Amino acid sequence: MFQTEYAQRVFEAQEARTPWEKEFLQAVREVLLSIEPAVRENPAIEQHAILERMVEPDRQIRFRVAWVDDAGRIQVNRGYRFEFNNAIGPYKGGLRFHSTVNASILKFLGFEQVFKNSLTGLWMGGGKGGSDFDTHGKSDGEVMRFCQAFMSELYRHIGPNTDIPAGDIGVGGREVGYLFGQYRRLANEFTGVFTGKGLDFGGSLARTEATGYGLCYYTQEVLRVLKDDSFEGKTVSVSGSGNVSIFAAEKAIALGGKVVVMSDSSGYIHDPNGIDLDEVKDIKLRRRARISEYTTTHPSAQFVAGKKVWEVPCQIALPCATQNEITAEDARQLIANGVVIVAEGANMPTTPDAIEAFRAAQVVFCPGKASNAGGVAVSGLEMAQDSMRVAWTFEEVDTRLQTIMKKIVGDSLAAASRYGLGPDLFNGANIAGFERVAGAMIDQGVF
Repeated sequence: MFQTEYAQRVFEAQEARTPWEKEFLQAVREVLLSIEPAVRENPAIEQHAILERMVEPDRQIRFRVAWVDDAGRIQVNRGYRFEFNNAIGPYKGGLRFHSTVNASILKFLGFEQVFKNSLTGLWMGGGKGGSDFDTHGKSDGEVMRFCQAFMSELYRHIGPNTDIPAGDIGVGGREVGYLFGQYRRLANEFTGVFTGKGLDFGGSLARTEATGYGLCYYTQEVLRVLKDDSFEGKTVSVSGSGNVSIFAAEKAIALGGKVVVMSDSSGYIHDPNGIDLDEVKDIKLRRRARISEYTTTHPSAQFVAGKKVWEVPCQIALPCATQNEITAEDARQLIANGVVIVAEGANMPTTPDAIEAFRAAQVVFCPGKASNAGGVAVSGLEMAQDSMRVAWTFEEVDTRLQTIMKKIVGDSLAAASRYGLGPDLFNGANIAGFERVAGAMIDQGVF
């Protein structure tokens, strides 16, 4: 398992404390295994108890959210904010509203966010929050009242130089608007305390597209550096059909790829002629309908219920749906079908066994904390615009995004090379993100 006694001891202590937090422990184990070369060569990491301090959130905020539905009934949900590490900047990370939300999932996301934010090169720490409130089937009035109740507690823990939330699953432009409006009223200030805001009140152009576009900029750079290749002429599989998936598909097509599958929780569509993205946008973004409706206007396409996109042959796989969606069995199928590169658009969508299968088969694997960092990178750029009270053009933001994603590739490969790991993007990204935060923690003393 672990090669260093220190990493083993830290993981076992965390596992003993919260054995039920499976997602969080999976993320911790993955990172600790990955950064062992850096831990071995830098005794100061153990001397300063960096690993123990890094796996424990600075603050765990849990609260009750009571709100009134349209029928006048009082409903109660749970609210959370995990502020993990602010050694290199204020806490930064999304809010997720979904029935599956629990402490383990939010802790795993917050822990990952520390390294993802570090990789961008911007001054942002890591955090995550949310609620088990599900926006599906709720009226605008119910969503507004819930968001206002949620922010009535959260506002006292956040601020433009303390903790800057953003959207995530279940928290789009509507929810961010309600949350920001309530914060503004309660705090009596107009500051950039939220990212993903509307363009009329401090939002940034290209923020909606950023995670999907950034994923493809990263993948394109990896293909160029490691394979002297590109998206041009490649068959691409994209899981999901939310914002990340749609804009990853859009940029993949713009770069010359042919996207043949997309999915939602009901199954996937396969269009051998290439996905008509305008139709998918209409179905998912405007009508919020099931992706199966695609086949009513595209008879050449097939809808496959209850299965994953990974059974369809592709050369580039972009998992953009949810955690642990690619299992070892899926990985073996992708490998058999000739996949060349797998780049994560979601958070931890690939199981550890699947990652090992890709690495053993020499399939290029791009970890989410690096490949899907485009969203938080543009959130950081939104924070900069808010601080200066200026608005950059779409082209300015997009150019900065491309520069950041290319730099993440270079920094990850350089970190891997320093420890004799070869062109290892997976371990390189973890090490590069970790070393920046660890160095800041050592320099600032015990806190």
